[in-house]
Amino acid sequence: MGMAPARVLGFVSLAVACMLAIMAAAGDAATSTPSSPTPTTGWLKAHATFYGGADASDTMGLGPYSARALGRRTSCPSLRAGTGDRKRANPRFCKPGVTVTITATNFCPPNSALPDGGWCNQQRPHFDMAQPAFEKIGVYTGGIIPVMYKRVPCVKRGGVRFTINGHDYFNLVLVTNVAGAGSIKSMDVKTSNSNSWIPMARNWGANWHSLTHLTGQMLSFRVTDTDGQTIEFTNVVPQGWKFGQTFASKLQFK
Repeated sequence: MGMAPARVLGFVSLAVACMLAIMAAAGDAATSTPSSPTPTTGWLKAHATFYGGADASDTMGLGPYSARALGRRTSCPSLRAGTGDRKRANPRFCKPGVTVTITATNFCPPNSALPDGGWCNQQRPHFDMAQPAFEKIGVYTGGIIPVMYKRVPCVKRGGVRFTINGHDYFNLVLVTNVAGAGSIKSMDVKTSNSNSWIPMARNWGANWHSLTHLTGQMLSFRVTDTDGQTIEFTNVVPQGWKFGQTFASKLQFK
């Protein structure tokens, strides 16, 4: 089966940065070697394809940050997990017993030209992986291979970071270096001149925006991840900040 076409979203409604451990599966269940991990409770069935080139240059999801900072082990998963397709690829195209940990950056879009949406439909768990990540567990000529997968925590160094872009009445905040779940459910902002939290809206990917005039004021952010943990980053942005700057906190999700 040939290589799947590249699936890159220029605009995404939701991007997550949760980490996924993926193992190539030969047959209806993954096999293993004594030196590699054996699937246990929590491993689920899916399929994987790949996009882009060997340098993972087509990776998107977090703006200019993604390909440079996330490296080559990225993926666009299908929208919702469901019952996996039971057709299994030829074992010679898999590397059984090998795992790769990837970062999911955006959604693998369904093919509207096909009745069932193709490999990326909402009911089929599927990963459209950057080529370097795919080749850790599968053979290039395989194109589509069966895999086993489970979610694992994001491991990051340092605290959560906030990059502010936009203009006076449109503040676009990119949240990066998020550990734990790796993805954000909600976000609020508060200025040093107020005791009230102002809800922010997801703009695209990991970018959240506010239409309130915040320019130059000291800012705090209240962030809740998709596992339900909430952290308040008090005065993480100092007074007199400028658009384009990035501010690192000392706090991190677990």
